[in-house]
Amino acid sequence: MFLLNRNALHGKPLDVTDAETLGITGADTVERFLAHRENHAMTPLHALPALASELGLGALHVKDEGFRLGLGSFKALGGAYAVFRLVLEQAGKRLGRSVDVSDLDRADVRSVAAKMTFACATDGNHGRSVAQGAELAGARAVIFVHAGVSDERISAIARYGAEMVRVDGNYDDSVRQAAEVAAQKGWTVVSDTSWPGYERIPGLVMQGYTAIVREALRQLSEPPTHVFVQAGVGGIAAAAAGHLAIVLGEARPIFTVVEPARAACIVAAAVAGRVVKAAHDQPTVMAMLECYEASQVAWRVLARAADAFMTVDEDDAIAVMRRLARPAGDDPVIVSGESGGVGLAGLIRALAANKTDLGLDGRSRVLVINTEGATDPHRYAELVGMSPADVLAGKLAAEATP
Repeated sequence: MFLLNRNALHGKPLDVTDAETLGITGADTVERFLAHRENHAMTPLHALPALASELGLGALHVKDEGFRLGLGSFKALGGAYAVFRLVLEQAGKRLGRSVDVSDLDRADVRSVAAKMTFACATDGNHGRSVAQGAELAGARAVIFVHAGVSDERISAIARYGAEMVRVDGNYDDSVRQAAEVAAQKGWTVVSDTSWPGYERIPGLVMQGYTAIVREALRQLSEPPTHVFVQAGVGGIAAAAAGHLAIVLGEARPIFTVVEPARAACIVAAAVAGRVVKAAHDQPTVMAMLECYEASQVAWRVLARAADAFMTVDEDDAIAVMRRLARPAGDDPVIVSGESGGVGLAGLIRALAANKTDLGLDGRSRVLVINTEGATDPHRYAELVGMSPADVLAGKLAAEATP
């Protein structure tokens, strides 16, 4: 499915609150927090000239989040950042003084954090970020996972000391249960989706993602003309589209949101003109995007800042994983998980069917985001036919060849 954005809000300025969240000042705050992370490093931006030539594009770049902060996903930027902000706010209230990120390791701040419990629902990556943030701050984390989350992903979260709670049903069911239990016990929910009355914390999570766009714009010699970003509940897509709209204004790129056909909650919102529950049947291989109801905050941004919405099929996502693992020409090897290359899958499909609608041609400079590496290595090997280690070993061998 492909839809141009016909919403009456399309092209209008962001809501004031969203503009504050996703604007320059918010991105500055994110960078200041990142500077205090021991393993922070700007993630690479890869040029894929061979694939760009094959697709008839002027340039194609992939912002690779596969190794972000040791978590293997862009989600490392959101949940942990929100946890730090919330701990520092609570510490400031309890201690009666201003506290900043540099105070996170102070004994009095950690004493406040030790009394806080953070809860969330996750498909895997967001939960790892919340759990890591809680561990680093000295707080407790309780992570709710639905029936479709693999044992490998659960183990990856639990290693950060989080308590794991398995929930029957899908992601949306785990969101509801996390919110209900947290309300009963007085815990703080750090969700990457929002609902009426619960918007500020998901906004902080989205604010964390602005670092990706800011880095990419610095790494590119020219701003992109087109951007394709995948969506689950819509957080990363909204953060990228919103920040680009604020920073570039009328020169912003044409922005397309890409979803699995089996879990297309943003497309459903685009059709209805509001957030609705998307119909679903079979699960999707794009496990990190398997969400059936869009975030209210994300949709509010995308209704204004996205230009098109589209879906891709299961085979599209798998084909991109394989292509990035076995690139043509001098293109670099990229390890991309089941959901990581969905933006690229959308670009390839759009070039085949909606090229004119989006103004894609030989002068187009396209940016996509590899949102995750092999966060489930076993599943990656099943789908790609090589382990992530072997894929990277091939890359290293190629780099070592004179």
